[in-house]
This record gives sequence, C-alpha cells and structure tokens, in this order.
Amino acid sequence: MSTAPATVEDADAGDVVAALSDAPFVRIVAAADGDSLAASGVLARALKTRGTPFQVRVDAVPDPIPGEDDDVVLGIGAGANGGDLSIAGATSASLVAATAARELGADPNPTLALAGIASADRSLDAGDAATLLAEAREGAAVDRRPGLAVPTTDLSEGLAHSTLVHAPVSGDPEAARAALDDLAVGADPTDEDHRRVASWLAIEATASTTRAAEAVERVLRPHATPDGRFATVEGFADVLDAVARERPGTGVAIAIRDGGMRSAALDAWRTHARAAHRALADATTGRYDGVFVARVDSAPPGRLGTVAQLCRDFRSPEPVALVVGDDGAAAQSVDSARLGDAMREAVRAVDADGRSVGTGTRATARFENAEVSTFITAFREAL
Repeated sequence: MSTAPATVEDADAGDVVAALSDAPFVRIVAAADGDSLAASGVLARALKTRGTPFQVRVDAVPDPIPGEDDDVVLGIGAGANGGDLSIAGATSASLVAATAARELGADPNPTLALAGIASADRSLDAGDAATLLAEAREGAAVDRRPGLAVPTTDLSEGLAHSTLVHAPVSGDPEAARAALDDLAVGADPTDEDHRRVASWLAIEATASTTRAAEAVERVLRPHATPDGRFATVEGFADVLDAVARERPGTGVAIAIRDGGMRSAALDAWRTHARAAHRALADATTGRYDGVFVARVDSAPPGRLGTVAQLCRDFRSPEPVALVVGDDGAAAQSVDSARLGDAMREAVRAVDADGRSVGTGTRATARFENAEVSTFITAFREAL
C-alpha cells in the first residue's frame, strides 16, 4: 500500500497536496457525477504538469481500489473511497481540487472547475467559486446572460436534452423545435428571445410540483462561454454529469484534455438525456409516506441517478425519490435522510453480493436477481 497518510474521510486541499506532491503514481477513482469528474480532471492536469503518472477511473458504484507499492489512491465523490484519502465534496470536490492544483504549482482551468461547482449545485458567485469566476471573466471567457443553461448554441437541442429540467418537451427534439417556433425564436436568438424562452420553460416545468419552481432555477440565467467548448458553464456541467454516467471514458477524456471529444461528449449527453426523460415519463409510480417510488426498465446505475434527480425535483410530492430498475436503484432526497445507510441495508436484504454507495441525500446501488418489490419494502423500512 501507499506510504501516504491513512484515509481521510473528507480531505481538504492541504491533505491532497501532502499526498500527491511526492507520489510516484496516482490512481484517481471518481464517482459518476459532474463535480467528481471535473475535480479529477483538474487534479489530473496538475499531475501532468508536474510529470506525475496517473490513472483516472469513473464509476457510479465504484469498488475500492487498493494501491500497489507506493501508489497513492485518491477517491473523489460519494462512495469513491477505500484508498489513501477521499474528497467527499461536502461543498464541491472541484473547489478542493482547484485549490490543491494551485498549491501543486498548476493553474486550474477555471471553466472546468466552475462547471464542476455548478454540477454540485453550488453558487458560482460566492466564496472561492467567485474567485474562479473572476479569473474566467478576466480572460473574457464568461459572461452571464438571460436564457437557458445549455451546452450548445442550438436552443431546440438544448431544450430537448437538458437534464437540469424535466418539461413536456424534454427528450423530444421535434417538440422543442415546435415550441420555439410558437415563441417566434429565430436561429440567432436575441436577449429578448432568451428571456421569452426562459419564462416559458419556467411555467411549463413547474406545473407538476411546488419543488419544481425552485429546481428550474438551475437552468435559467447561465454563465455564457462564447469561446469555450460548450455554450455555457452550466451546460458544460450538464454534459459532465451525463458523460460521467453514460460513457465514463469519454468523460475522462473531456476532463483531462482541452481539445477533441466534444462531438462524442455531446452525443453521450443526448443519448443519456433521451433515455432518462423517457424512463421518467414511462415509469410506474407509487406514493408512500415520505417516499415516491418510480419503477423503470433496466438501466445502468448512473442513468438511474439522473432519473432519480429529475424525479425528486419535477415529479415527486415526497421528500425522497427512489428509482428502481431490474438490477439497480438510485435515490435522492431534498434534505439529509441517511439514504446511503438505507440503500446499503436494502441491498443487503435482497443480494448479499450487491453494492451501494451514498450520502445522506443521494445513493446508488447495483444488484442482481433481486425481487424489486422486496427491495422497495426493505428500503422504505430502512428509512
């Protein structure tokens, strides 16, 4: 095993620097979400600058990876632990990574770090994030504008494939184009066009639950990046979330390199969004005391995580949303509800070899040959 310090439950930037500064080889294991992916990219770039060999792996339900010889194993995100230290990302793993990268002698890519922070649903205008935002603005890389937080300049594509919101046109590019035509939005939208679309979406997306009125704010008034790979910081965050969950290899490439892979990342984003919105629209649902359950067809655990988030924010009248497939499940809650513990207990009840990871507000599991109704009952009882 490594000679780095014993595992730190939630390492700060100083812990990360101490562990990585003299490491002969670094293994990064990241959870499948945009913040963890962006943080892994920020640190990988810093290691590359220093000439330190590294490996990055992204997994929705990661197995602990032991180090070999003097390797340092760094876990990033919920459940990515078991190595020498872990950035749990209580605020944002990307913020910790950006600070550590500076102390390691590298300048973090501010747009990548900001996208990670946005993925963690943290404000870009306060605290250390505001410093990164100021750096990006000095380079004329970021400018806040009205409209939608999407990764492309094609509004119909962004409207149909955003996983930041669930609306009647979500997952349906033709319906999105028709809606924009009805709103008389042209191919080169003005600020007034952007405002009109944002106002329309805010109404369309908030008809289902009271929580949706707050959740829809994530997709409004973005930080535009006209010279960047993606049209907005928040749209970049959406892509990072999608590729981390749908095509991790593509996600790693996007995070550690500035050039290439944009088309592949957007393709993964579209695929992920269509599948997630379709799964939520077609789900068989049930409401219980405190838990809203959505039963969907079999899907990768990472994709279930996106469905659970959309369900929590735009469909669930209860504080906890549980999405269950044939061989996996994901749950998200509004406030801390010990979801990680509940998921672990439920998996243990149906599959001794199953695995789960989670925190108080989100959890993901992978299992086999489980009776879904038994799992749902076990999860509810564990809560």
